[in-house]
Amino acid sequence: MMLILLITIPLVGGVMAWLLGRRDQRWPRWVSLVALLIDMVLALALWGRYFDWVNLPGNGAWLTEVNIEWIPQLGISVHLGMDGLSLLLALLTAFLGIMSVVASWTEIQERVGFFHFNLMWSLAGIMGVFLSLDLFLFYFFWELMLVPMYFLIALWGHERRVYAAVKFFIFTQLSGLLMLAGILGLYFIHGQNTGVYTFDYSQLLATSMSSTKGQLFMLGFLIAFVVKLPAIPFHTWLPDAHTEAPTAGSVILAGLLLKTGAYGMLRFALPLFPRAAIDLAPVAMVFGAIGIIYGAVLAFAQTDLKRLVAYTSISHMGFVLLGIFAGNELALQGVVIQILCHGISTGALFILVGALQERIQSRDMLRMGGLWAVMPRMGGAGLFFGLASLGLPGLGNFVGEFLVLLGAYQVSITLTAIAATGLVISTIYALWMIQRTFFGGRADERRVPDLTIREMAVMGVMVASLVWIGIYPQPIMDTASRSLETLRKNVQITKADEKMSKPMSSEVDHVSH
Repeated sequence: MMLILLITIPLVGGVMAWLLGRRDQRWPRWVSLVALLIDMVLALALWGRYFDWVNLPGNGAWLTEVNIEWIPQLGISVHLGMDGLSLLLALLTAFLGIMSVVASWTEIQERVGFFHFNLMWSLAGIMGVFLSLDLFLFYFFWELMLVPMYFLIALWGHERRVYAAVKFFIFTQLSGLLMLAGILGLYFIHGQNTGVYTFDYSQLLATSMSSTKGQLFMLGFLIAFVVKLPAIPFHTWLPDAHTEAPTAGSVILAGLLLKTGAYGMLRFALPLFPRAAIDLAPVAMVFGAIGIIYGAVLAFAQTDLKRLVAYTSISHMGFVLLGIFAGNELALQGVVIQILCHGISTGALFILVGALQERIQSRDMLRMGGLWAVMPRMGGAGLFFGLASLGLPGLGNFVGEFLVLLGAYQVSITLTAIAATGLVISTIYALWMIQRTFFGGRADERRVPDLTIREMAVMGVMVASLVWIGIYPQPIMDTASRSLETLRKNVQITKADEKMSKPMSSEVDHVSH
């Protein structure tokens, strides 16, 4: 029942936080923190079991699994499962959830109980997305995480919060409806072929269909996932949502909601539609490479610090899209590490921006020069995570991006060269961000407090995580390897590299030229 607990604990914790918030504003914070710590302990316990399980012969595809009938007449069940990939993302969800609660400890002063209710329910929806093996249940959690995130932006956001919340909701809801159409199409095709109507992932994997239907159904899934990732040209909701969201909302958006799009591609879009995935891979890789450059250039053009960090996410997620559709082992391992490290480093940058805005009431970098002199601890943390964002060797982001580029090189030298150019641009915007914020002439002479012990503890844990992954990524790679190998088999890559490397290489180079 540990999988059910991973989802229900945040749900129950959110309700308790809302109810207890009417008595005392301190209770919602502590209840949410304790609930997420329990989730973290459960996820760590499962990680401890993973290495025993993966080394025993004859084990199935899932570390742990639960399957309870829900609406049997329609083939719907509460089917949850965890393998190495979903385990890592469950750990990331609990970790960033804890960081979000601690980071917003003093920022949120109004309707504290309802804020933590929405935060916890959004996290529960995300956890459900990472664990669901029934497509109807997956869609249910996909929609569940959107509504509380809408309220987080609309009620506790900044100047243009309602506009940003509505834009976020429209983009994600409309794309989600396209995914629902794809799910239903797959459901009925499988029922017509076998006489069994089901939403079960393992049964739908073997569904046979024409190439035209496969491409149409996959596009329904893929549009929902690239909007959430986001990939250009479906990215326009992200800068507004990130900029206007409260700190915790920005951390959850960048660190987790974006990752549901990447997870959806890895878990559902590619295995369910392998032929369509191979056909669409050249175009997807081109958009990934373009996104790397586009996001980096637009980040450099910003003066709003939070908006700058938001555009860096578009660039970093371009590496994820490129790696997913490169499809070889190196690229996919890089994708997993990039997902984790981007969530930590960008989440930390949003926490720093939120702390800075709380102190000086501004996100404008033109007002921030010389802050290192009065805020050396924040300056040091900002410098570290800025260097992590540009992919400094020795930190986790470098490992992820380097592996993606190595894998993409086996598929297309041209697109790899374009993507590598994004690393140069990221160096420019990251150092420019640090210089404009913490060095140079002082535009604001007010004395502002440096990071507190609570904030330094958050930064310290996130620094340690990136250093650990950067120096010793092997446990992460070992945990993900079995899941990625299964993925490669499902999309028929392992028989011969020609299916994904040689033909795709020529196709991708043709498209990129």
